[in-house]
Amino acid sequence: MIPLTTIVAEPWSDWGLLDCGDGRKLERYGSVRVIRPEPQAMWAPASANWDADASFIPGSDEEGGGRWVQHRPVPRSWPLRRGEVQFNASLTPFRHLAFFPDMAPQWDWMRERADGAEIMNLFGYTGVGTLHLSEAGARMVHVDASKKSVDAGKVNATLSGLVDRPIRWLVEDAAKFTAREVRRGRRYDGILLDPPKFGRGPTGEVWRLEEHLAPLLADCRRLLDTDSRFLVLTVYAVRMSALAIGELVRQTFADLGGRVECGEMAVREESRGLLLPTAIFARWSRD
Repeated sequence: MIPLTTIVAEPWSDWGLLDCGDGRKLERYGSVRVIRPEPQAMWAPASANWDADASFIPGSDEEGGGRWVQHRPVPRSWPLRRGEVQFNASLTPFRHLAFFPDMAPQWDWMRERADGAEIMNLFGYTGVGTLHLSEAGARMVHVDASKKSVDAGKVNATLSGLVDRPIRWLVEDAAKFTAREVRRGRRYDGILLDPPKFGRGPTGEVWRLEEHLAPLLADCRRLLDTDSRFLVLTVYAVRMSALAIGELVRQTFADLGGRVECGEMAVREESRGLLLPTAIFARWSRD
């Protein structure tokens, strides 16, 4: 039986979930307050009066996407900090703000296992997780198909004073790069795997989570051995159970022993302390 657990992101000085309900959430990112859609906030909010600097207005199901409406001027980007890591937030066309704050407990869990480790971050986006692990003493390989995201990661490294840390910033298709690493006989101490539901590689490669996750996870297993420390898999916005990805990880890593756990990720609302679910996860570790 795989242990089920809930991992909770608590507020910190530069980020917090202020309120949520009626299908929306109000967050603070430094001095900027934003309202975004949140289908899982089915309850009533704590307050009926939300004062935000910007709101994301989703498109219809047919159109997809959406747009930001600024109620007060918001900078194109602005710096935030968590611990020793500094990074830029921005109002992206994808409704988020260029990083995922609910990943913070996963970063902390990996940091405890990061010192002296070589770690690969697949679908690494703007590098906030990469920098948290690098700051904890890891040698990092950061992989993302978007050059814009990788360039943002390099800017964040400069902001954090980590530009001289051993980080390889790679604009690559995650599945193709991982397969090449297997053929090269490479190994890693840890892997962070944060795939989207759908995506495209730098030369048009198509990624579909339900179709491509299992083969990619199998290649990740080939890059780890009995001396490796962990693999973390997070999954967003899919009709998939934590038990399903937990069992996939358990079977894939059965020969390595260790421990597999799975469950939900959530963020804690500041006003009432309730938990807003955001994603599911599964992870393997030696301990």
